[in-house]
Amino acid sequence: MFTKILIANRGEIACRIARTARRLGIRTVAVYSDADAHALHVEASDEAYRLGPPPPRESYLNGDAIIRIALSSGAQAIHPGYGFLAENEAFAAACAKAGLVFVGPPPAAIAAMGSKAAAKAIMARANVPVVPGYHGEDQTPALLAREA
Repeated sequence: MFTKILIANRGEIACRIARTARRLGIRTVAVYSDADAHALHVEASDEAYRLGPPPPRESYLNGDAIIRIALSSGAQAIHPGYGFLAENEAFAAACAKAGLVFVGPPPAAIAAMGSKAAAKAIMARANVPVVPGYHGEDQTPALLAREA
């Protein structure tokens, strides 16, 4: 079990993660942009660290800064919430490389699910029902017309 996690998100999802962690006895670290310095998710967490200016690409999407904050705060894991870095294969891999647990799917699963055709092929191999039809990568009009 973790004793401290960093929540790499904001808003209601970050608040929910913080409340659940608190019930589990896990301390939380919030990150925030300048626009969110006084946001509820900051108040709901045990610690909070500034990421940067308001644009998400300069704050909530700055994976290197988030990992640095996690390491310096003593967090053992990063929970990405939804959106932002939750489906970012490179960020999940960077967490692992830094010795942090990414609370979510492993990088290979994120990569596989990033392609609808690959995801359907994986599901079909696992005997999960998929909608019948063409599931290939080639989306040219001529091939799609033939398959239809």
